[in-house]
Amino acid sequence: MALSVRSWVANEGGKHLVLVLWLGANTLLFMRTFLLYYCGQQYHYLHQMLGLGLCISRASAAVLNLNCSLVLLPMCRSLLTYLRGTHTVTSRKARRLLDKSKTFHVACGVAICVFSVVHVSAHLVNVVNFSVRYSEEFPSLNVARYRGEVRCAHSHTHTHTQPVLTCGLLPQDPRLIILTTVPGITGILLVLILFLMFTASSYCIRVSNYEIFWYTHNLFIVFYIILIVHVVGGALKYQTNFEAHPPGCLRANQTNPDKTEEESGQAEGDVWSCREEARFQPNSPETWLWVSGPLCLYCAERLYRYIRSNSPVTIVAVVRHPCDVIELRMLKKDFNAHPGQYIVLNCPSVSSFENHPFTLTACPTEKKETLGIHLRVVGDWTERFTELLLPDPGAESEILPMVQQRRYPKLYVDGPFGSSSQEVFNYEVSLCVAGGIGVTPFACVLHALLDGWRHFRLRRLYFVWVCRELQSFYWFAELLCALHHKLWQENRPDYLNLQLFVSQTDGLQNISEERYRPLSSRLMIGRPRWKLLFEEIGRTNKHKRVGVFCCGPKGISRTLHRLCNSDRYSGTTFEFNKESFS
Repeated sequence: MALSVRSWVANEGGKHLVLVLWLGANTLLFMRTFLLYYCGQQYHYLHQMLGLGLCISRASAAVLNLNCSLVLLPMCRSLLTYLRGTHTVTSRKARRLLDKSKTFHVACGVAICVFSVVHVSAHLVNVVNFSVRYSEEFPSLNVARYRGEVRCAHSHTHTHTQPVLTCGLLPQDPRLIILTTVPGITGILLVLILFLMFTASSYCIRVSNYEIFWYTHNLFIVFYIILIVHVVGGALKYQTNFEAHPPGCLRANQTNPDKTEEESGQAEGDVWSCREEARFQPNSPETWLWVSGPLCLYCAERLYRYIRSNSPVTIVAVVRHPCDVIELRMLKKDFNAHPGQYIVLNCPSVSSFENHPFTLTACPTEKKETLGIHLRVVGDWTERFTELLLPDPGAESEILPMVQQRRYPKLYVDGPFGSSSQEVFNYEVSLCVAGGIGVTPFACVLHALLDGWRHFRLRRLYFVWVCRELQSFYWFAELLCALHHKLWQENRPDYLNLQLFVSQTDGLQNISEERYRPLSSRLMIGRPRWKLLFEEIGRTNKHKRVGVFCCGPKGISRTLHRLCNSDRYSGTTFEFNKESFS
């Protein structure tokens, strides 16, 4: 049991610590703001008018300000990549926390949606109370123009100089006040934008129509502009002179209804006397203080990325692989990348605004200056992109001289950006598990080992690749065989433990080519028995930390995650790392 707890802490401790701190900050900020408006003397008269609706609306607004500022930070990809690659973040656990940036972004987004509902509900109550509890004593404190405004409206017919009040709206209908104030109108727009962004972020929409997710998410620019304007209306006011006018004091020629006539005669000079009239002013806008820093940082980062990716790359080669996979080789000046990183592609001929991430399968080196990616033709964007690259459906590959590169569409590359796969080399023993096209981040790792494995800390690599179709292994068959032969020539055949699994058995054939014999001997039918694999790795690598890296279906990821959190095998700790694009 103790070992299981240690394994859980090794894999989940950092992530859960960050979530606990984030939840604690939200809770503390909510309670602190709630108590300020509940007990603060400067808000006594406003709280008397609005009740708990005031406290809840302001407390939820404080939490919204916090999360609207934090939600942008995980999307600063260049900043996270810089932190990962510098000596500032030396701890492996700290670097692994950077891989959870997308999870933190989603958590902040969910918090914004939840507390927006709370905020809107509390303000709907406030609007009703502004009308029902209209203050005749302090007119400047009111938002409603007269008592019962939410129930009645001015008629167009006038009797002499006074308009006739007609009750055309339902009782306690807040539409009149909401639609005639800046906070009300901007609040409606914010709710609509947030609803579009939230619904379009669902998994089914992202998978079926990524364009909807992309375009609605870019409404965040409009969202922040309206959010800053939202607080300009100054609907809620606080008392500025509560020392000269304590809450509950009596002005001259005013009697306290709670005192008897005899007690009222003693009012002069006691605590109930007021030295001056109560004065109120709107709360100073604070939202811009919360969001301006992260928003400027994000905008500066986007500007830097735009300048960096402004020049199009040169497409050197396009190769069509089995199972609808396209290999793209490009040349970009002053491009430096590390194995495991990914880039973002933009093709204006397909869509000027869409950007799609792809893992690098080949990084530029001293021997070869090109960078490469493998993309699977799934979805509208990849289909249109492939048609532009290879107009002839029967063409297998195309490698053209540089003078003929004009026929390819313009392509812009943003990046590279860091990912969890970079940590493969920081363990003595690593287990890389790929499902189908999820092999791409590990292909770049294998390329780096082929160029020279001795200068890495990594001393043993377990590589498991699961595919539905046998033809998928041909994507990187030559790379795997080349690495296998190199390690045999250098007397380190145990450096790479290669296991290939094909799950679809219909019409199954073996890899018959002679040059791929090392792969055919390691090909197995069915699915891996993960628990036995972990036990074998644990026995072979006692008292070591093994990095587990996964890029594939959620089912495989959950299984590996669960095994990493279970009891350690022969004193071996497995640390789980999952590939995730921010």
